[in-house]
Amino acid sequence: MTVASVSIYIILLLISVVSFVESFAPSFVRLAPNIRRGIRPSTTTSSTTTTSTASFQTTLQAEKSVAQEWADEQKKEYLQDKNRPRKYLVIGGGWAGWGAAKTLCESCSTAGIESDVILMDALYDPTGQSPYLSQSGKPVEAGTRGFWKDYPNINALCEQLNIREEDVFTPFTNSSFYSPDGLEATAPVFSEMKLKDLVGAGVGENFLSSWMMDKNQVLPQLPSPLGQVLATFPLFERIPLVDRASMVGLLVATIDCLGSDDESVREQYDRMTAHELFIRFKLSKRLVDDFIRPTLLVGLFKPPEELSALVVMELLYYYALAHQDSFDVRWIKNGTVADSLILPLSQMLEKDYGLTVLGGCRVGEISLEKSYNDKLSVQTLKYTRDGKEYEIGNIDGVVLALGCKGMQSVVNASPDLARLPVFSKAASLKGIDVISTRIWFDRVVPTRTPANVFSRFEQLRGSGGTFFMLDQLQEGNLDALWGENNDDQQQDQEPQSRGSVVAADFYNAGALMSMRDEDIIKILTDELLPSAVPKFKDAKVVDSWVGKYAGTVSWFSPGSYDKRPPLEGAGNDVLPNVKCAGDWVRMGEKEHGAKGLCQERAYVSGIEAANSLLECTADVKTVKKVLPVRDDEVQFQFGVALNKKVMQILPRWWLR
Repeated sequence: MTVASVSIYIILLLISVVSFVESFAPSFVRLAPNIRRGIRPSTTTSSTTTTSTASFQTTLQAEKSVAQEWADEQKKEYLQDKNRPRKYLVIGGGWAGWGAAKTLCESCSTAGIESDVILMDALYDPTGQSPYLSQSGKPVEAGTRGFWKDYPNINALCEQLNIREEDVFTPFTNSSFYSPDGLEATAPVFSEMKLKDLVGAGVGENFLSSWMMDKNQVLPQLPSPLGQVLATFPLFERIPLVDRASMVGLLVATIDCLGSDDESVREQYDRMTAHELFIRFKLSKRLVDDFIRPTLLVGLFKPPEELSALVVMELLYYYALAHQDSFDVRWIKNGTVADSLILPLSQMLEKDYGLTVLGGCRVGEISLEKSYNDKLSVQTLKYTRDGKEYEIGNIDGVVLALGCKGMQSVVNASPDLARLPVFSKAASLKGIDVISTRIWFDRVVPTRTPANVFSRFEQLRGSGGTFFMLDQLQEGNLDALWGENNDDQQQDQEPQSRGSVVAADFYNAGALMSMRDEDIIKILTDELLPSAVPKFKDAKVVDSWVGKYAGTVSWFSPGSYDKRPPLEGAGNDVLPNVKCAGDWVRMGEKEHGAKGLCQERAYVSGIEAANSLLECTADVKTVKKVLPVRDDEVQFQFGVALNKKVMQILPRWWLR
């Protein structure tokens, strides 16, 4: 066979192959051989070309028609689907979850939207109906939580539930700080402190008389931090005034950081440790070691070298520096947070709005799909309960009201969520170990204050420690504290036989987690408690309980700011029907004045997450209003304005 014959044979073979491909391939593939052969779609006298072009255009139009029909059908199904009851899931039964559930129920009802709201939690009963008991039947609680002065939304919740604050909360109480050297300081109740409390601390009765001041008069509200300095003057037993005065440097950094509108400035502070910040602004080592470090260990659950400077300044400002009485705190008066506040809330939502609560649930995979508008949307959610797996479909929206450990679990089980950087980064953050204990003694041990902090004790092994005298905080609830009712008491049992009940908690407790429960109790009863209050040496343990919670509390580590989940989740342009809530979320434009590991912040974030979800999925514009904390004081506002002008000229040399 000649070369020409071979060439002709190859050409004929190629033509046959191309014809075969053209007969089966989509029109957009068929166009390529025509172009290679130099043929362009045009209106020429060639009937073959005209036929081929017309065929291509017809096929292309048919394909566009099919695609349009599919899109129209998807939109039709979506619009039809909107007529059924809305189904919203809230995953997590803490303050954030209940804030979200309440808002979804109430706002849907107000807007006339039929809805099915479901709250899911790993706890067997997140409503507070079933108390959590020790093996001996006594009530226990994971951690003792305070309620600070600036909790406007939780206070408003009490009013809505017809709960009188004086029935559920104790009066505002003092707190004491103890070290191996003894009592270091006492935090006063600033809003109730009287002028006579200053007598003997450099302010004499003659001075008050000369200014015609009644020594029984409440200390007037003074500009922050002047009011705090004056009020604490007689209450710092061992920390000299010169050390306390070094706190001024931190005020400058706080004004610069929290008053800045530049997000990059906040990120720079976030990358710095609080320890670095204290050194650069010349805070006294004694002030840090004896007061600030133990405060951070029980406030943010980590020492300053492991905490973001940004979050530390937010915490100190919100709790201590914003107003003279910002640090005033009160506690639950009877029972627990769950049965005092969550239970009446859950009963109201279940009765009035048909809220469904699923306890004992382990949420697994959350599946996503693309909707007709090319955005992602939740498709299904799988969970296990009592060893059986269930699936929920037709979901309109989800609020992930989870902490870091819960987020890790859900994202690890959900490949669709893990593909989105927002969720995979959030799942990478680590939590803090916490240990809660409760000890029942055979005798009453009087203490200076009912709320107390351990400072600088080697026995803490790097953790923070607190102890609360529950028999003082809940003196009208002793029967319940001992797991007894009046009807259950033996006739020959004297009430005096029941002694003090102490709730002691350890934060950043990794070095204690491996210890046996009885050894942890022994550290408390033999070393820590008697060192703080010597009369504990004479008290014997009647009963005890220990609860260990590994990695459950949010850790605001340096550089964690951009990894914390935004309230909007992946964003309304990507995944509009999944929102995030919790004290660790970044709230963006909806940022609230409550900061840090804070019940008020968690509750508010749940409200705002639900507001955003309803705006995106049900076009609800009338959202639930969030109450703000008090405005910044005038001197802080002035400092912020002045700092902004100065920072336009001077560099922030202390930031890297």
